[in-house]
Amino acid sequence: MKILFVCTGNTCRSPLSEAIARKIAIERGLHDVEIASAGTSAWDGAPASDGSLLVGMERGMDLSSHRAQTLNRDLVRDFDLILAMGPHHLERIEALGGSGKAFLVADFASHGSSVRPISDPIGAELDVYRATADELEEEIRRVMDRILAERSSGPS
Repeated sequence: MKILFVCTGNTCRSPLSEAIARKIAIERGLHDVEIASAGTSAWDGAPASDGSLLVGMERGMDLSSHRAQTLNRDLVRDFDLILAMGPHHLERIEALGGSGKAFLVADFASHGSSVRPISDPIGAELDVYRATADELEEEIRRVMDRILAERSSGPS
């Protein structure tokens, strides 16, 4: 399974999501899950933001090698599940052919009972980045719970 996280610049929320999801996938033994991230308006090659780098370090996740990439039709085609931070990201994913496999993070995690976006911490204090990372971790744990549940209930 291939999961793509999408935000605007691919320097804050989606790189944090990618790192958190990798950590949780390893914890849960999901070694066949490939995880990446992209941005709808990314500056290709940009590093993760300072806030994301620092919060990642605090949590034992190294985002120093992250480089932003712009969301495109090929990425949308190649990934099985695409999780967006906000409605405008979802609209862009769907415009690139991602209908049916793209969801807001909270929407997928809650089986449709929450369509709350994940707010962008860009330029904010470190505490805002920490709160965003906490929110992402909670939602991504629920995403992985859903993936595991669907795997165990589906055909072998």
